[in-house]
Amino acid sequence: MVKIPDQQLKEILVKEKLIAEEDFDSILVIAKRMGQQVADILVSRNYIKFDYYKQLVGRYFGVPLANLVHQVIDEVVIRLLPEDIARQKRIIIFKKDPDGAYIDKGFEVYGRRSAEDFKTTIEENIQASIRAQIFGKAEKEAAAEVPIVAIVNSLISYALASRASDIHIEILEDTILVRYRIDGVLHEILRLPKEVHAPIIARIKLLAALRLDEHAKPQDGRFRYQASGEPLDIRVAVIPTFYGEKVEMRLLLATNRALAFEEIGMLEDTIKLVKGNIAKTYGIVLVTGPTGSGKSTTLYAMVNVLNKPEVNICTVEDPVEYDMKYINQTQVNTAAGITFASGLRALLRQDPNIIMVGEIRDSETADIAVQAALTGHLVISSLHTNDAPSAIPRLFDMKVEPFLAAAVLNLIMAQRLVRKICPECVTPQEVSPEIAAAIKNQLKLVGADADKLPKKLFKGKGCQSCNYIGFKGRMAIFEAFEVDEEMRGIIVDPRFTLDNLKKALRKNGMISMFEDGLRKAEKGTTTIEEVLRVIRE
Repeated sequence: MVKIPDQQLKEILVKEKLIAEEDFDSILVIAKRMGQQVADILVSRNYIKFDYYKQLVGRYFGVPLANLVHQVIDEVVIRLLPEDIARQKRIIIFKKDPDGAYIDKGFEVYGRRSAEDFKTTIEENIQASIRAQIFGKAEKEAAAEVPIVAIVNSLISYALASRASDIHIEILEDTILVRYRIDGVLHEILRLPKEVHAPIIARIKLLAALRLDEHAKPQDGRFRYQASGEPLDIRVAVIPTFYGEKVEMRLLLATNRALAFEEIGMLEDTIKLVKGNIAKTYGIVLVTGPTGSGKSTTLYAMVNVLNKPEVNICTVEDPVEYDMKYINQTQVNTAAGITFASGLRALLRQDPNIIMVGEIRDSETADIAVQAALTGHLVISSLHTNDAPSAIPRLFDMKVEPFLAAAVLNLIMAQRLVRKICPECVTPQEVSPEIAAAIKNQLKLVGADADKLPKKLFKGKGCQSCNYIGFKGRMAIFEAFEVDEEMRGIIVDPRFTLDNLKKALRKNGMISMFEDGLRKAEKGTTTIEEVLRVIRE
């Protein structure tokens, strides 16, 4: 029987007064004990009719019911698929679809069912693996066994259905823990028996062209995976831990596109400031923040705006995350001698107008970037600092002279990623005394008016669209400042201090990351709890 998730089924039936909550919960316990679906027991005990349940399924998947008894399949159509393939795959061709609409809907329903049946599929394949006794075989042979292939494929497919960016497979003392990073937060998805650890790791190593017999050293690789017709690049990192090897897989859709400034969360005043400074023909624009704060996405958004036929844009990245037309993108490859510094030096011989450097990590890269900006190139790059003003002393640490920093810097912006409230279940919430106190304290820390508190904030109740989390997707909160004449004077001052720079920026009206997040919390695009969480990290 096609399954509606238990929580959604409960909500529907309780709302329609067909069953009491406590009765449904009792049946759920019985279903788990007997290994049956809740719907089967509800029908057998006459809580609902089977025809009614079919109607519910149609409503849930958004497709009308069809009575196959009265459907005739054209013999010409059915013969389009050879009988041996039809039997092997257990499918038949039903009819031609002139515009693809039915097929698109079918894939949508199949994807939703696949996600819902994910854990059941995993468990069935684990049992099949154990029954087949593959563990005595060589690792390469075990990794190619169908059940293990199916387990790994299911882990990846469900991660995509869950909008996960990363898959973590961790070995504990007596179990395997699988966690997904969804919208920046790790969620435990399931636990697997320890017996399947070796073949799962071997399968992933096989895909990523890593050494199967190496268990004592970290290994990195990548492979391409076809997901519903879309190519997916998966970066793999394997590292030995106390109980065995841990795997981290980063999922990168090859069809990813650069986002517009509005899509990544920039408000009008920030967009105006950024566009004004990336329009300059030379200088340096820096985006700062910790690892995983969305800096690369912002750099791509800038490059996307600048991507015109009359300019030559070259990049050096680690890794290349978005394939952009008409842009010359170079991948860092330390084994081949391509680093950020050597790649940047080589790009200067390619007659570029604009250069994007994924990250300035050392004094050599910083020096070449400064020289490039001084010789008439616009350089866009990122740094690791907690806020925008801290980029200045960070450059000093990398041996950039103050007078050179003052001469080449156009704009510095910092950012963090916050989860967006699901638009399907956003609801107002009152400002509690605890939240009001936290907002006041944070406003005082950034030197803002602590009495300007929001009257209303928002949260996500949780719904089917967001898997009852209340959040769906992420966006950035920003702070940015233009390096004007006053800022240049502060940078070259022998008595420079970070505190003096921050005071001057505050006096000139720079909006801090917290204030930008507060504006977005008031608009209902994120929660104040999210803003406070990332600011305090």
